[in-house]
Amino acid sequence: MSQHRHPGAPGRAGAVPALPDLPEATVARLPEYLRALHNLAETGHETVSSEGLANAAGVNSAKLRKDLSQLGSYGTRGVGYDVGLLIDQIEYVLGLTQRRAVALVGVGNLGHALAGYDGFASRGFRIAALFDADQERVGEEISGLVVRHVDELPRVAAEESIAIGVIATPAAAAQRVADQLVAVGVTSILNFAPCVLTVPEGVDVRKVDLAIELQILSFHEHRKASLTALPATGGSALTALSGGLAVSEGQEAIGT
Repeated sequence: MSQHRHPGAPGRAGAVPALPDLPEATVARLPEYLRALHNLAETGHETVSSEGLANAAGVNSAKLRKDLSQLGSYGTRGVGYDVGLLIDQIEYVLGLTQRRAVALVGVGNLGHALAGYDGFASRGFRIAALFDADQERVGEEISGLVVRHVDELPRVAAEESIAIGVIATPAAAAQRVADQLVAVGVTSILNFAPCVLTVPEGVDVRKVDLAIELQILSFHEHRKASLTALPATGGSALTALSGGLAVSEGQEAIGT
């Protein structure tokens, strides 16, 4: 197997393996491991057990060991994982060994907040350009960047080598913005607009819908409340029907 070494850490013991083909579920957990590892490094930890890292990342330790074994990292019995080396491995796999330039389109309330978020820079990303279609927004300065009109996207994308596009526009404008991003060669999009985008094959879209996340939490709140409300003994459990009616256990729903 060919080996690659983290370019920022020459001479470190252990080489980073060739880029593996990982399951999507594993890829989704790697940023959580990386966040936990950075916290450990910042507090002076040089090694960490699989149980300690799993607890810090909020996952099952067996799942963590399986995920990390796919990176070629197995830790050392009685010692655990080398925190610095594991950071190198995960950053390499996630493509964070270079700071990727990001274009943010839409600087309303959400876009404005995203533009000022300093967590991007500390995790390998650079907000390189801000865009909006509203002429009243164009020229505004946010976190040291001047908002440009979205029509300037082709020129700026080439100048800044934009790798990722973030859409924070209203839903009605999101598809048009996605088309513009794809047209200038952007193949990775983070979509905050509450809609589904249609993109060509080879373009990756991640959707973040805060309302959906709240609705999922609402389900869990509803479920907890309904479980609490159930009688401890006796009584009849009611089953809600789509029409707003309810039937006791053992009865048949009519009209279903």
